[in-house]
Amino acid sequence: MVFWFPLLFWAAALLVAGVMIGRGPRPLTLARILEQLLRWILVFPAGLMGLWAFSGHVFVPDQVAASIGWAPSPFQFEVGMANLGIGLAALIGAFLGSPGFRAAVGVMMLGFLGGAGVGHLVQINATGDMAAGNAGPILYTDFATPLAVLGLLLIQRLLVRVPKA
Repeated sequence: MVFWFPLLFWAAALLVAGVMIGRGPRPLTLARILEQLLRWILVFPAGLMGLWAFSGHVFVPDQVAASIGWAPSPFQFEVGMANLGIGLAALIGAFLGSPGFRAAVGVMMLGFLGGAGVGHLVQINATGDMAAGNAGPILYTDFATPLAVLGLLLIQRLLVRVPKA
């Protein structure tokens, strides 16, 4: 089940965004669609996923290391703390953040998660590590989540002209 958590967080984001869009005011606008998608991606695949990754790396590091195909390491605590920061910042950005704050969260996610994704690809290429926590859904969401946040912010800025904060 843990293998599927990254995809479940994405499914939850899209489902909740769809419900909120469907229940929202009419006429439906591009600005509302973008805002709801961005908000719920920040909540689920960025925020809650960050908190979930934090708890795994900090509280059950042996299990997480095994799921990645690695030996446990003291560095997992540091990875967990980075995930905690990303998760909390994403949740703040979902409800209280300006476009600039949200962009900063997206850049941090791209640096950390995108770097982790590159690391997964290097491990797959160098060692053939196809463990679920290395080559499964997390590999794709490490790239998709920050790119979705930054892409939605860019679309908002270009098409909707969200005021600068």
